[in-house]
Amino acid sequence: MNVFSMDDLLELSAASHHHLCPKQVLGVRMGMLAAKILDMPLPQTDRKRLFVFAETDGCAISGITASTGCSVNKRTMRLMDFGKVAATFVDTVTDRAIRIHPLPESRQNAIAIAEAYMRPEPIESRWHAYLYGYQVLDDRLLFSVRSVNLSVYLKDIISTPTAFAVCDHCGEEINNGREIITDTLTLCQACGGNGYYQEAESLEW
Repeated sequence: MNVFSMDDLLELSAASHHHLCPKQVLGVRMGMLAAKILDMPLPQTDRKRLFVFAETDGCAISGITASTGCSVNKRTMRLMDFGKVAATFVDTVTDRAIRIHPLPESRQNAIAIAEAYMRPEPIESRWHAYLYGYQVLDDRLLFSVRSVNLSVYLKDIISTPTAFAVCDHCGEEINNGREIITDTLTLCQACGGNGYYQEAESLEW
């Protein structure tokens, strides 16, 4: 169930993004649809029942955050950089997970309904057609929804905010249970071989 109307959520998304665009509308509606299917009140506030795996960054994230209350900084969202406007919504109480993404024909459906509703005024651009069409299209003409089974352990991802360790190699602190334990060492991800950077020269500052 949705606590706020779509207009309220779009306004909330636009305020954080400084404008409203079609992908934000998709994000808002994905979250609203997840609330309906999972039968939970969204956006959530204090209780962290919903967890979202978002498969893209950018505009759609603003919409998903507005409609669900989930975000990276609240540790209720994980970014999976797949380059897709898609997300998996997980009920952490029931372990039910659903993946939602726009149908391949959603753009054409949006244009068609925009042309039908906005006549005789010409549509300014495809962008404007998407912006309008995504707001009024029926969910079944806009999205594909599938139940999924996670291949990752959600409890390991969420971890606990009090989990704390120190890397035996670099001495840096490690939070949320992200350390690598070997036979003799506790290592951070970088020192354990999973880093995204390589050390260069020392910096004087």
